[in-house]
Amino acid sequence: MGNMRPPSIAGKTMTFPRNASAPGSAPRLFLLGGASLLAIAVALFTYFGTEIRAKEPKAPKEPAAVPVSVTQVVQRPVAFRLQAIGNVEAYSTVSLKARVDGQIVEVNFREGQEVHKGSVLFKIDPRPFEAALRQAEATLARDTAQRDQARAQERRYKDLLDKNFVSKDAYAQFRTNADTATAVAEASKAAADNARLNLEYCTIHSPIDGYTGKIQIQIGNLVKANDTNPLVTINQVHPIYVSFAVPEQSLSAIRTYMAQGPLAVAAASPNSDKPAAEGRLIFVDNAVDPTTGTIKLRGQFENKDNALWPGQFVGVDMKLSEQKNAIVIPSQSVQTGPDGQYVFVIKPDMTAEVRKITVQRTEGDNAVVASGLAKGEQVVTRGQLRLTPGTKVSVKS
Repeated sequence: MGNMRPPSIAGKTMTFPRNASAPGSAPRLFLLGGASLLAIAVALFTYFGTEIRAKEPKAPKEPAAVPVSVTQVVQRPVAFRLQAIGNVEAYSTVSLKARVDGQIVEVNFREGQEVHKGSVLFKIDPRPFEAALRQAEATLARDTAQRDQARAQERRYKDLLDKNFVSKDAYAQFRTNADTATAVAEASKAAADNARLNLEYCTIHSPIDGYTGKIQIQIGNLVKANDTNPLVTINQVHPIYVSFAVPEQSLSAIRTYMAQGPLAVAAASPNSDKPAAEGRLIFVDNAVDPTTGTIKLRGQFENKDNALWPGQFVGVDMKLSEQKNAIVIPSQSVQTGPDGQYVFVIKPDMTAEVRKITVQRTEGDNAVVASGLAKGEQVVTRGQLRLTPGTKVSVKS
């Protein structure tokens, strides 16, 4: 017993107390040894279990589907149009000026008012011209009487000449007097007509139907005939013109379709909620502008609702023809890359496919596709930035 070594557990030497042989000490020794063994076993199991789980191969996760918005490729008739920015021009513009000198005594309209042909707009003081007319009429009456007397004398002397009672020289003198009196009477008649015309010029009428602008010379002011500044400017807006320009490459198509019939032109203000005004093309300029490479055109519109106003800039849409069975997609679905234009097409297995396409032209928010797509296919309209070929997608409403 004296040569026995103390027992050891997990490399540790257990030392018994000196009074281990004392009564009651043996149960405490075995209880301590069992608890230590249990704790060590749990610690080893936890450590090696963690190592084993860390070295086990993990299954790859399925990539999340990219949410996208899609639309279906449709096939329908699409109009072939030319679009441009146009400028509205009055059908006719008249700047009213006085034709006689005088003082304005009446203004019979308001600025911006619609006036009709023949309406009295201004009146110039007519009294000086009335007096001049009376004087001219009096002079005409005098000269007419003298003419009648000279003609009567010429007829009497003609009878005496036929009976050889007077010489031919005497008759010639009376004939000359009669012709002179006739000429003087004609001059007096012309002067009276001129005085009457000047009196009519005192009343200024509107020569067209239209809208007046700002009154440049107010009532009470003196005006001169054919002065530099007009009294007022009138614009006719029924009908009205819209002038615009298109690239010279379109000239051949325009002339071809014009030969088949009138071309419809629509014009609308960019910020207007009214429907576009409908008109027709009436003019193609006789030369291409070499500085811009464009050709000037003009459309005529009835403009009954005054939707178009002179000087306004409008969007012009001219329909040339209609293409049947065109493949149409939204313009926002078309992407541009190094190799040209393309779209993402959704395949039946809900993956994305890159499809190269050829866009023939755009019509508003739609693109007309010449090749690369078929009717019924689905193309991505939103979410293209997160897509690559073969990416799984989910369609969101």
